Amino acid sequence: MVGSSAVMKRLFTQVERVAATDVSVLIRGETGTGKELVARALHRLSKRSRGPFRAVNCATLTPELLASELFGHVRGAFTGAVTARKGLFQLADGGTLFLDEVAEIPLDLQARLLRVLEERSFIPVGGTEPVEVDVRVISATHRALRREVASRRFRTDLLYRIRVVPLYLPPLRDRDQDIALLTATFLEELSSQGGRRVHGLETDVALAFASHPWPGNVRELRNTLECGYALGTSDHIALEDLPPEFRGEGPPEDRELPETAEDLRRRRILDALRKSGGKKGEAAQALGVSRSTLWRQMRELGVS
Repeated sequence: MVGSSAVMKRLFTQVERVAATDVSVLIRGETGTGKELVARALHRLSKRSRGPFRAVNCATLTPELLASELFGHVRGAFTGAVTARKGLFQLADGGTLFLDEVAEIPLDLQARLLRVLEERSFIPVGGTEPVEVDVRVISATHRALRREVASRRFRTDLLYRIRVVPLYLPPLRDRDQDIALLTATFLEELSSQGGRRVHGLETDVALAFASHPWPGNVRELRNTLECGYALGTSDHIALEDLPPEFRGEGPPEDRELPETAEDLRRRRILDALRKSGGKKGEAAQALGVSRSTLWRQMRELGVS
């Protein structure tokens, strides 16, 4: 984690203090701000550092797959379960489990997660015997969980169980004084991988970086520098080597492509989700498919 701004120094201090305890932590922040980095820092600085660190993005799996991923399953639990499989809670025993995008966990699974946190035990999918574990849970989300609770998409009791200590990662636009330090760090990493060495940015690039809103946050900054490093040839990143938005260019109007069948499916799913206020059950019903089928289609089409 890199930063010299006051807000990041305060976060570093909070991480060091919280790491010394064993409480549950909820990390809030926009996509690309580095929430998993904070979770890994909490693990490395804790007494569990010699134990395993496991992570899962809860938004990328169907409810059925997420249940199996978290709690494991016994042999014969479902079609294709020819052998028993340990879940992440069991694999993270003695260490830390990071639940990214925790707001995307379905309500029925939220109840099972609450039981693990309260009783330190769970029952694998298809099983009957509880399994005891000692796991610290760190969660993250870009959503406001209190709003999710008000909309009845998130359990109140689980909110207070995972949000013992809230940590907030600011977006890059609110810590613009860190851009120069991050840029220097990323350029050093890129240069160390071989090829040419890049020592900095040309003046017009530095000005473009200063005025850019960075909607993708630190991840966008790194990707932009990787683009400039891959396309450039000099020892400084040049403006012509960056994506077109940094030169104030939009996509040419004459390059619009016809909508594909995949685009049409994606648009229908997005429309249904908007009309249902993000409720996947209602969206699936409107589309005439099961909830699990909707989850699978969303994953295939990259709909988050």
